[in-house]
Amino acid sequence: MRLKNKIIAFGVLCALCVPQLAGAEGFAINEWSAEGVAMGGARMFAEGDAANVAYNPASITKVDGEAFKVSATYISPHGEYDLYKNDGTHENDTNRVHFGFAPGTYYVKKLNDKDWFGIGAFSRFAMVSEFERDSAVSTNAFLSRLNGVSVTPTFAHKFDNKWSAAVGAEINYVGLTMEKNAMLNPAVPTHTKGESYALGWNAAANYAFDDKNEIGVVYRSRIKHSMEADFNAYNHPIYGNISGDAYGEVTLPESWHIGYSHKFNDKTRIELNAVRTGWDTYKNLDIMLSGTGGMDGLVSNPKNWEDGWRYAIGVEHKLSDKYTLMAGFAYDESSIPYDGGDFMVPTGNRKTYSIGARYNDKDQTLAIALGWMDVGDLSFKFRDSADPTGDKLGRHAHTHDSYTKIIGISYQRNF
Repeated sequence: MRLKNKIIAFGVLCALCVPQLAGAEGFAINEWSAEGVAMGGARMFAEGDAANVAYNPASITKVDGEAFKVSATYISPHGEYDLYKNDGTHENDTNRVHFGFAPGTYYVKKLNDKDWFGIGAFSRFAMVSEFERDSAVSTNAFLSRLNGVSVTPTFAHKFDNKWSAAVGAEINYVGLTMEKNAMLNPAVPTHTKGESYALGWNAAANYAFDDKNEIGVVYRSRIKHSMEADFNAYNHPIYGNISGDAYGEVTLPESWHIGYSHKFNDKTRIELNAVRTGWDTYKNLDIMLSGTGGMDGLVSNPKNWEDGWRYAIGVEHKLSDKYTLMAGFAYDESSIPYDGGDFMVPTGNRKTYSIGARYNDKDQTLAIALGWMDVGDLSFKFRDSADPTGDKLGRHAHTHDSYTKIIGISYQRNF
């Protein structure tokens, strides 16, 4: 198949992936391949891996020839919460168990001894959380879903045996669904749904000290979305059923990825990785309603998130020329302050433990990974339409005993 036809076919696959995207009870997604899951996301220097398009574009120069890869990660979150009310009572319940898939599709081609082309479709930002529709927390949120996909055409150049670099564009899609009760008794469910496309860019560089030690850095830019959405409210005691428009803006954060790889020998490699994400761009979630009659106006939700770090360590060991074992650990700092939390993204400091295995020959690679994430506790001020500031009624919430099960599978074909 000619390169042009392969790219067209790849674009069709990307389009088919978009409606399926979902993530765990978090915002940033790092599960871009089974091997990446197995190594805790510390996967910046993999040999011959087309998923380097996502983890480190400068490393697509490690692909010899041509490679196509597909990946799917199953993510299933669980957890409990307490909502403490001003009368001294509290509600205890669990989130509704649900699952999502984070797919990834990658293609890399070596153009000549110095230049490579790569393109990927994967999810950088996504989340889903769901609670009972008649619970007290439903006035804050009972369903929140952010589907996201990034398509990243990339060009990489190898200057010499030590230096390689890459630059790429990012076409970012987000689809947002939010459902909550505007009030209880009687319940007035609201539904807001919209989508947006925006552009960003990325750059990366690798430096190899010798055959055993390598460092790298990846930068991904901020992406600003302006979203027009449909708004509906049902069974309002005064206005009845309402349909209107919603508009909002949000800036997805920039990030810096820094990695180091050390090969102990031809069989064993360790990788260290740190990611700083500029969550301070998420200051408010403001939605302007119009055409709804009595519900028109600005609905403001202060967030004031803080910048955060993610640290990961991954190890891979070759049992033979065909079989490899992998393991990893990652720690994510929570960026959510007490006065900026909600039931849309109820995550604390996260710890992820993972293992995996890979089979490969000269034509193909098959990998599988298992992960378990301790999502961590989170306490935050409770806001809803009855108490927009969270100060009038003095309620607060606490999520706890939260965890996520992760299963990843990847298949790569080499040409």
